[in-house]
Amino acid sequence: QARRLRKMTVDLAPIRPGDNVLDVGCGTGEVTLLAKTRAKQGNLYGIDPAPEMVAVARKKAARKRLEIDFRVGVIEALPFPDSSMDVVTSSLMMHHLPENLKVRGLAEIYRVLKPGGRLLIADFLRPTGSFLHHLYTAFTRHHGLRSGVEDLQGILKNTGFSQIDQLEEKILTIGFVRAVK
Repeated sequence: QARRLRKMTVDLAPIRPGDNVLDVGCGTGEVTLLAKTRAKQGNLYGIDPAPEMVAVARKKAARKRLEIDFRVGVIEALPFPDSSMDVVTSSLMMHHLPENLKVRGLAEIYRVLKPGGRLLIADFLRPTGSFLHHLYTAFTRHHGLRSGVEDLQGILKNTGFSQIDQLEEKILTIGFVRAVK
């Protein structure tokens, strides 16, 4: 499922050759690495607040001989100039943030995206009463999850994003929201 999630994130963004792409909350860089194979000569960046994750991501990129700029950084203060990215992705990261950081972080993403730039967020859907969801929650230990990826639409709209779509595609309890600057 993890491989499928990475592929869907890159497909749904969609990432094209020549795109400058930022993966926010890149973790060990799996989505970023796949995005680089799609963006080809485009510049790829990954940020994560955990230095140990960034170190692992850098090793993976070096092993695959992929030129990716991995940095320690946080969503609420992206170290990139205004209107410098064609695509920003975020996978399974937003649910970790309190509401105020979601607002600040999405405003930062909006700032670094070029006009017409695309944002793709993959994250947990709002909890339902389904047995599958309870089972999944128990295994992933996301007991505090009260809101879902679909609840980001209001923040995205208030930030200035347009063409905000809750996509039909999903994997288990993970859904996708796409928006355009």
